[in-house]
Amino acid sequence: MSASGEAPVILSDEPGSFAHSVLADRHPALVRRVRDAFPWGPAQHRALDALLAEITAGVIEPLGPGAHDRAEWERWGRRDGADASHSGASRSGASGSDSPGSGTSWFGTSWFEAPFLWAESYFYRRLLGALDHFTPGPWQGVDPFGPFKQAELHAPAVDGELAALDALPGRPADEQAHALLHASLWGNRADLGFRLDSGGGAPAGPQESPAPDDPRLVADDSAVLWSLLPPDASAAVHLIADNAGQELIPDLVLLDHLLHTGRAGRAALHIKPHPYYVSDATMTDVLDALRRLRRAPGYAAGVGDRLWSALTDGRLDVRAHPFFCAPLPYSAMPADLRADLSGAAVTILKGDLNYRRLVGDRHWPATDSFHDRTAHFPGAVAALRTLKSDVLVGLHPQTLTTLDHTPTPWRTTGTHALIQARP
Repeated sequence: MSASGEAPVILSDEPGSFAHSVLADRHPALVRRVRDAFPWGPAQHRALDALLAEITAGVIEPLGPGAHDRAEWERWGRRDGADASHSGASRSGASGSDSPGSGTSWFGTSWFEAPFLWAESYFYRRLLGALDHFTPGPWQGVDPFGPFKQAELHAPAVDGELAALDALPGRPADEQAHALLHASLWGNRADLGFRLDSGGGAPAGPQESPAPDDPRLVADDSAVLWSLLPPDASAAVHLIADNAGQELIPDLVLLDHLLHTGRAGRAALHIKPHPYYVSDATMTDVLDALRRLRRAPGYAAGVGDRLWSALTDGRLDVRAHPFFCAPLPYSAMPADLRADLSGAAVTILKGDLNYRRLVGDRHWPATDSFHDRTAHFPGAVAALRTLKSDVLVGLHPQTLTTLDHTPTPWRTTGTHALIQARP
């Protein structure tokens, strides 16, 4: 820990670490997989080959002079700025005293030397650029991950999860709330990028959600979360989404439940303005998920119809702020987004990347206070996350001791989860 109270920024330069495996293994595998997803032309193939060579054996290259966001990435790529961007630094952008190599740029250095969050984010920006996603022409706006998302959304496993909703109306209200919250939580295992490393196994469905005392749930502040959304309170709730497809479905069902039961009078769903990480949700993915719900038999169709109506009458709003595609923590969010989120009774953040951006992508002691690490966030906040990276705070010391004595990895494999909340 530094004198300023910050922990070291997570880098990717340690072989065997989770961060190193993402850059060394997951990203090259994704480039190869995307290459086969569409009939890209020779120019895109050359760009993908160059990117693959760069991320495996080269140095970080800047965006081309014609890139619409070149100036932003040049600013974000400064080493002094990167330290501020990955800490709990103030919104003014002041860097901490432990800035690694401040005053120079990450461009021209190894990918493994840059902060993990920055390098991971920049990789996806470069991948989209290699495929002409932002360039006027026939490939502009095409989601290179679309085929993977569609395959997951229409997989038989989703049929089973939608059919399981038919049992919901006959259950007590508190059981319904618990089931849908945990379906949203464990739906976070449906991460296409994560499954590149896990052998592609199907994620857990709602029927596999843990009991309240299940050791896979390493922290459970669900009572705090529900206290912020009491029945018939008609509060405003925001949900910052993570993945499309099989995760987005239970997220939408949870929002419908909050609106339908009066726990929320209005809801805002925050998504990415364009494809970002491999399975991140965009507006296209929201519409696809809604159609999937409406075309399903039974209770799921009613959920889809209610959500469709909520969108048309304004009770549900979908928002796509550009900040959600920036390599920055939530402590650095712009004023307009801060003002938007401050009006919510609670903002629910889904998934691993949102968690890293919420608390800071650093080697925090796992027993550090979740309350303290999220004090910068504008208003009450809750995190629903399955554990798929090293960052973690808010654990009870005894819980940490027990987990650290288990024979299998638990921080990065998606087998454990948490619900953390701060009023």
